Amino acid sequence: MLKAIHPIAGVIGFLTILTFWTTTVYSELFGTTQMIVAVKAMVLSGLFLLIPSMAVVGASGMALGRRRKDAPALAKKRRMPIIAANGLLVLVPAAFYLSNKASAGAFDTGFYVVQAIELIAGATNLLLMGLSIRDGRAMTARKRMAAKKSK
Repeated sequence: MLKAIHPIAGVIGFLTILTFWTTTVYSELFGTTQMIVAVKAMVLSGLFLLIPSMAVVGASGMALGRRRKDAPALAKKRRMPIIAANGLLVLVPAAFYLSNKASAGAFDTGFYVVQAIELIAGATNLLLMGLSIRDGRAMTARKRMAAKKSK
């Protein structure tokens, strides 16, 4: 069961962050003030999908990889605390701050500084999660190849 849940939760988390990131960039570059306000509210609401999916992927990953000592598994284990800390300490507070500022129409220096930090942190999490997805797929492929050879 965990083998099915883990990749699904990982892809949901990755796609949710990707959606947040791309809609933010698009709204900032080409959107109206109303669009930016709507995107910031959507990001805040989307945390109700993102946070549980990240908790599931983290817990299931730890359970699946607790005995593994191979390089891809160890790399995934090293990335996860960075992804979690980045999300909980940077991205979640930034989402609340930016949504509040945008809904108040306060597009000041503070808004854009935090927006830049949020975009950098989001891109960092996308990169780290993408690497973990790549490593997970490689680990699964290696396991399948070994199973085929043993038949």
